[in-house]
Amino acid sequence: MINRAKTLAIVIALAAFIGGWQLGHNLDNPAQITSSVGGASYSGGFQADGNELVHGALPPRSADAIGQTLIVNPGDSIQAAVEVAKPGDTIRVMPGIYTETVYIDKDDIHLVGVIQAGERATLDGLGKLNDAILYSGNNILIENFKITRYKGNGIMSQAGNNFEIRNNLVIDTGIYGIFPQLGSNGLIEHNVVSGIADAAIYVGMSDNIHVAHNEVFDSVAGIEIENSRHAIVENNYTHHNTGGILAFITPGLPIKTTYDVIIRNNFILDNNTPNFGAPGSTVSGIPAGTGILVMAADDVIIEGNIIVNNKVAGILINDHANASGLTLDPDADPNPDRVMILDNVMQNNGYDTIDEVRAFALTELHTGDIDIFQIGPTEGSCIINRHRYHHVGIGDFADCDFTNTDNIHSYLLAGGAKPRVIEPSERGEIAYLGVCTGCHAYAGRLIGPAVEEIQARYAGNPEGIVSYINAPFKIRADYPEMPAQNYLDAETQLAVARYMLTVKN
Repeated sequence: MINRAKTLAIVIALAAFIGGWQLGHNLDNPAQITSSVGGASYSGGFQADGNELVHGALPPRSADAIGQTLIVNPGDSIQAAVEVAKPGDTIRVMPGIYTETVYIDKDDIHLVGVIQAGERATLDGLGKLNDAILYSGNNILIENFKITRYKGNGIMSQAGNNFEIRNNLVIDTGIYGIFPQLGSNGLIEHNVVSGIADAAIYVGMSDNIHVAHNEVFDSVAGIEIENSRHAIVENNYTHHNTGGILAFITPGLPIKTTYDVIIRNNFILDNNTPNFGAPGSTVSGIPAGTGILVMAADDVIIEGNIIVNNKVAGILINDHANASGLTLDPDADPNPDRVMILDNVMQNNGYDTIDEVRAFALTELHTGDIDIFQIGPTEGSCIINRHRYHHVGIGDFADCDFTNTDNIHSYLLAGGAKPRVIEPSERGEIAYLGVCTGCHAYAGRLIGPAVEEIQARYAGNPEGIVSYINAPFKIRADYPEMPAQNYLDAETQLAVARYMLTVKN
């Protein structure tokens, strides 16, 4: 076995030689660690920006749209400032400790923590509160906060378009650290997230997302692109998680696809942390020691990453049939097609893999390290320079006819996405998609029980659901406690309860 300390020293030296990687600084020209230069560039996929370099997700504010700046000092309430703020306002929160849940249900609000002498505005849930910051508005900025000791989520978007979440420290916030759900056109950058029981950064049922320059560690999943499309994950440092970076389809969710995902120029090291996800949840099936996982996702490009010391495999590709604990969805394609692996630096992966991988590798008379492991049907997948890697199951992969993705700068939309406007008749559906589906699949287990089970328990009784989501109590010992959804207004609560009882898959 390769000496891990020596391997890491080689990687660090290589990174320093190429130009290094700087976490937490705004880089106009981030270091490129890929060796996939020259040759043909990728010409497929979704080219949202027309080759125009888009730097941010928020549409520019016109001079007459810039509102007031509201200052929140220690002892004041951030939520009180949100309630009086108007679209276009900026709320600046001074350094100090704030113990509350902040909910933004209006558009064009910038919530900015002020950093002075290294001290941040800190949202501390004291291990009692469920969520730190929730928002459902469009054109939202969340920046510069420290968030810690919440039981549910650190920062959660619920169906808001055009958002930026940047330069936050998120530590031990329960199930998810940063969780945009059902949004379009979002930027997540320069955050440090750790100690999360599901995903440190979770992108759910969203489109046109850019995840860059984040550090994620000591979590079950580092960065997760789930049932989402047109996403780039680049220049991140993901280490000491159970799995480093994931792109997959979870069965039973309303959006059935994941495609056009580029995973490039990331450091993916030592993701061997024992899995501490909720039993039965999707991520609880991730084997500890997975660098990159692609499950049933299509058109995924893996390029220019440094992938080292992940004991199960550097890159693990599988279909739904070869995943543990999933309830199959007949409306979701279970196979990962057009997975494209370009030049990556991979060393000392798969050195202590799981029995299932080891057994399949033996069918190819392969023993020893495994950089790339693929099982299950796949069509149109390809690789370049396969001789550089220890691999299993990629005999049907063609040779890619391109070497890089240099012509794709971003999938963010120039000028922003059209703001989401929720009509009264849509209130229940949007709340269901933006809130409930983060933890509940229609059939099968996610974080919480299946919607089918909820429908059986509360048939004809939406008021019973409303009562429960306002003051949840533990019903099943094998599920985590549900966070209260009492920040939703009474009309929305009843609308989502009625919708949940009638929805079909």
